[in-house]
Amino acid sequence: MRVFVTGASGHIGSAVIPELLAAGHQVVGLARSDAAAAAVTARGAEVHRGDAADPDSFLDAVAASDGVIHLAYDHSFTDMAAAAAADLRTVRAIGERLAGTGKPLIGTAGTLLLALRANGVLGFEHDTLPGGSRADTENALVAMAADGVRTAVIRLAPLVHSDLDHHGFGPVMIGIARQKGVAAYVGDGANRWPAVHTRDAARLYRLALESAPGGTRLHAVEDEGVPFRVIAETIGRRLGVPTASIGAEEAAGHFGFLAGLVQLDNPTSSEATRKLLGWEPEHAGLVADLEQEHYFAPRAA
Repeated sequence: MRVFVTGASGHIGSAVIPELLAAGHQVVGLARSDAAAAAVTARGAEVHRGDAADPDSFLDAVAASDGVIHLAYDHSFTDMAAAAAADLRTVRAIGERLAGTGKPLIGTAGTLLLALRANGVLGFEHDTLPGGSRADTENALVAMAADGVRTAVIRLAPLVHSDLDHHGFGPVMIGIARQKGVAAYVGDGANRWPAVHTRDAARLYRLALESAPGGTRLHAVEDEGVPFRVIAETIGRRLGVPTASIGAEEAAGHFGFLAGLVQLDNPTSSEATRKLLGWEPEHAGLVADLEQEHYFAPRAA
């Protein structure tokens, strides 16, 4: 297939592009800047200059493709409602261009949405939300299957970890612990976060592109739920700083924009995904990966 990828210069894109190329696909990656274009080229893909927030800048590349993987998203957390609304507009524009073709469109959501639906309840692929935030985009993608687009939504675990992860929640939490001098968790830290290795997630995107039925929801989850206290203790030990419990009222001052998220209990199953696509994670789990040097070695400026 000739595959068009948004977010091609980002974290997930850094693994998706090699995964697709190794399977014999051609890849065209969207790039907004010269730096992004250089990253996409270095990964072996063709470059299409454009902006994910401006669908008119890349819909010709969508039409020329045999399928689309949509990874781009504004993760600045400055205005989460605006970011979700912009993503919905982009997904709808891509879907309209692909309507009636039967081509695959693989979108992205997150498992944390399931904790907002039912905190602490094991989440499954068939669980849905009526709307709000990224759920609107997820629901729109699933509905496009009725318009002749073979859509699938991959819900990523909040911790997508590997040596390719430089700006995700893992590095953010490590940076906070380093700055504050303590690796904190809220309350007893028994709330759980699921996790998946970046390269295992990339393989799931490829499998979904190749064979997921239209209107499918999939879970990129290896660790069903790691207690947040265990995550904090691992970070603290690797940094050589103490681990401590803080109260909910202290969370905002310590974690900033992550304060609400780090208190969510988000156990998530991927059993249905594994059975449907034959996907089995092969790389290190979260705690084993956090024991590696790549998360804690000084980075070049």
